[in-house]
Amino acid sequence: MERLPVLRPDLPNADRLLPYLRSIDASRIYSNHGPLASTLERRLSDRLGLPAGGIVCASSGTSAIIGAVLAAAGRAHEERPFALIPAFTFVATALAIEQCGYRPYLADVDPDSWLLDPEKLLLHPQLKRFGVVVPVAPYGRPVPQEPWQTFRLRTNIPVVIDGGASFDTSLQEPDRYIGDVPVALSFHATKCFSTGEGGAIASSDLTIVGRSMQALNFGFRTMRDSQMASTNGKLSEYHAAVGLAELDGWLDKQSSLLTVVNLYRRLMDRESISPSFYAAPDISKSYALFLCSSLDEAAEVTGSLDRHQIDCRLWYGTGVQGHTYFSAVCHDGLNISESLASRLIGLPISSDLTEGDVCRVVRALREGVRASALRQNYVGNRPPSGDP
Repeated sequence: MERLPVLRPDLPNADRLLPYLRSIDASRIYSNHGPLASTLERRLSDRLGLPAGGIVCASSGTSAIIGAVLAAAGRAHEERPFALIPAFTFVATALAIEQCGYRPYLADVDPDSWLLDPEKLLLHPQLKRFGVVVPVAPYGRPVPQEPWQTFRLRTNIPVVIDGGASFDTSLQEPDRYIGDVPVALSFHATKCFSTGEGGAIASSDLTIVGRSMQALNFGFRTMRDSQMASTNGKLSEYHAAVGLAELDGWLDKQSSLLTVVNLYRRLMDRESISPSFYAAPDISKSYALFLCSSLDEAAEVTGSLDRHQIDCRLWYGTGVQGHTYFSAVCHDGLNISESLASRLIGLPISSDLTEGDVCRVVRALREGVRASALRQNYVGNRPPSGDP
């Protein structure tokens, strides 16, 4: 039996790329805000309902966070050395803010939304030491703008949203999710909209987008003079070509992914395990997630998937604090984040998963859930030690 990978990216093929590659050959422009990158930015701005100049592309999602933080908050300073981020995120969030000079400070998330709660953060004892707050869109679940606009107004602390995989989910209500708080997006190959490797910063505040562009271009703006803290994070023309071809086939690809998600949901309904399934439209079509009820059930489910030759993934590991490099960072109590990250299992997802593939995954899930229930029932009914 062939092993089923957890993710099988589906990017534009050579035929769809060829017209754009020929355009690069003709222009002999390969980077530095070339014509294809500019066209991609314009088309993405249109998709999100932003004015011209509302998007600047980046070489990666991590670069996009760096550019947005440098534009909105600048580098860390002694009075405010921390950047507040959720523990429930991919480690790139912490690595990006560290590149801007900040020390990560990890906070817990709401158990239902999986998001940071800005109202609770208003009372945080370390509030005056935060130089920037970076809420995260977990698994592409988009972050509403309004609560963070209010938080920024009340605290005067800059906010940058790590939107990660939220491009497709933000399109559902762009007025709600894209505004003057900058949103850093990832266009990595694992995302349902991809340039292969890349990202973008989106905002209705054209000044912050302009500063983000400058932060990603050595601090250069209108002259060859480095004028601000910066890096080199521009999107190449080759990656822009992939993004443009991806947009050309956007509707078909999204339809295929949604078909797979709906198939998962229908088969899980049949097995009465669909309440534990998280997928589009609640989160990005980049993911299919199964939330186990306990660590024991998670162990049984992952074991069952492995026996059925199916890959799965804890996409966030056990949280940022679970990584060796960040094991000693400052943090609040992280019970919710640690519990979620350890029980939320990434299932196979791709636009060409067959019904047989999905049946195989759901069958393995059912066996793992049932094995866990039997184990718990056995433990619950076992007589105390020493009884006859």
